[in-house]
Amino acid sequence: MLLAQRMDFLLVCKPDSQVTVSEVVNYLEKIGEVKTLVKKRWRGTGYETDTYRYVQPILLRNDDDALKVNWCELTTVPDDGTIVYRNTVIISHQLDDQSVIEAVQAGRTRWKIENENNNILKTKGYHFNHNFGHGQHHLAALLATLIILAFLLHTQMELMDEDFKLRRQQLPSRQRLFNDWLALTTYLYLENWPALLTFMLQGRLSRHPVPT
Repeated sequence: MLLAQRMDFLLVCKPDSQVTVSEVVNYLEKIGEVKTLVKKRWRGTGYETDTYRYVQPILLRNDDDALKVNWCELTTVPDDGTIVYRNTVIISHQLDDQSVIEAVQAGRTRWKIENENNNILKTKGYHFNHNFGHGQHHLAALLATLIILAFLLHTQMELMDEDFKLRRQQLPSRQRLFNDWLALTTYLYLENWPALLTFMLQGRLSRHPVPT
């Protein structure tokens, strides 16, 4: 479908879900057809070794009309020998010793988007998945858009607003921060956003007293 739309692809290819690919790669490994690249990196407290493997092209399935794909894998191992990261991807672009590194980085970025973006929206106080139970037409999409905009704004503030960044560091979770916002804005009048953050940081209202 992607190729029909003149699009390239880079997709995770798990060994247990793509058995044919795994079998082909294992066979090609035995006859020396899988290329290997090893890089060692200093991580501040020790070295990590990245082992890249890649082969191209191979059939995605055991069928005559199966799609041909290029396959690559990254395994990261620190000095103690434990595997801290392993992932395999298939890609439509040609691979070499340079592009395989870029391909794996792109594959890891897909994982980071899922883990550090989608997972936060679902489990860290935004309740992203809950909004899909509302409305029969456009309400669910509207709520999802508002949630994403809120996450975008909070991410921007973590990068640019020192008071917000400090408050995030003081609280154990985003959910706790959201609950504090809800309680304060329910019972107190605060003139603007800086006043809210000032009150949260200092425990009092400096120049914006609560009206009687």
